Amino acid sequence: APRGPRPPRPGRTGPAGGGAGSSPRNLGRLLLGGVLLLLTATVLYAMWFMPEDTVDDGSRRSSVEQPAVPPATTDPAPEESRGSDDGGGREQPDETAPQTSGPATSPDGFRTHEDPAGFRIAVPEGWDRSGPNGRGQVRFGSGDFEMVVVKGRDATKEFGADPMAYQSDDEPELEPFRTSDWSSASGLRRIDVGDTAMAEGTYTWQDASGRDVYVRNRAMILDGRYHLVLVIGPDDERDAVDRWFEGVVDTYRVLR
Repeated sequence: APRGPRPPRPGRTGPAGGGAGSSPRNLGRLLLGGVLLLLTATVLYAMWFMPEDTVDDGSRRSSVEQPAVPPATTDPAPEESRGSDDGGGREQPDETAPQTSGPATSPDGFRTHEDPAGFRIAVPEGWDRSGPNGRGQVRFGSGDFEMVVVKGRDATKEFGADPMAYQSDDEPELEPFRTSDWSSASGLRRIDVGDTAMAEGTYTWQDASGRDVYVRNRAMILDGRYHLVLVIGPDDERDAVDRWFEGVVDTYRVLR
């Protein structure tokens, strides 16, 4: 018997739950695409920007690391002054340093004094002279202030030709500093002018009367002998002592 027409096939449908299963796949594709896009952007950034930055960094390093051209070299100038409180200094002062002869102008407030002992020096106006005493000291003074001048008493043959050592260890005028229970020293320095070697120092000590004194000292070697100029005053009058000392010390001259 003839066959009847076949019934139409039912349309295909996805597996059960297919709609729900497509969502994870779509999400995975989106994530994969995002990762690929990020990688692509990173590569493009590296290609377009990193080379330029590297070049800039290299140029910066080059400008920094390149050693500077050294300046032209010259022989170092000799040190003019290395004065210090420890007594190790040397100084080359100006032309006002003491000489064995020649005129010396007295500052205002001072008078030029030619001493019978054979020296010339500026003396503060109104100061009186005494001496020389048994230690070869000529003294000038007024009130609590005193200047002591010693012309060539000690020889370098006996005490050596180092004025710093003489000032520190042997100068009789500084013996109270060495023996005082209260004393100090500062501004110790050596000065050389031509063939003249000198030493200077600033001292404080307590004298026999118990007074605290402030002393400026210079010891000079002239013709193989030590010449001394000191100014002494109260410790609380340091400015005045400095003024008197600086006014007289460079005016010292040997006359004979």
